[in-house]
Amino acid sequence: MSVAGESGNRTQQMRDKAQQLKEAAERATDPQERQKLQEQARRLQEQTERQGQNPGAGGNRSQGTRGREK
Repeated sequence: MSVAGESGNRTQQMRDKAQQLKEAAERATDPQERQKLQEQARRLQEQTERQGQNPGAGGNRSQGTRGREK
């Protein structure tokens, strides 16, 4: 499989996981758990969008959290 094909497959898997997290958040009865799942889904969705804009970049997992740590 080509690098582009692997990247596209990985991106699709990440989108699927984000959707699963959103659905789990909708079913969650605990507000804190719901918020946690929604945040995970949002971060994963942002990561897939970055990869979609720059295929082959591989994504930088630490990039999204640097500015939020205080």
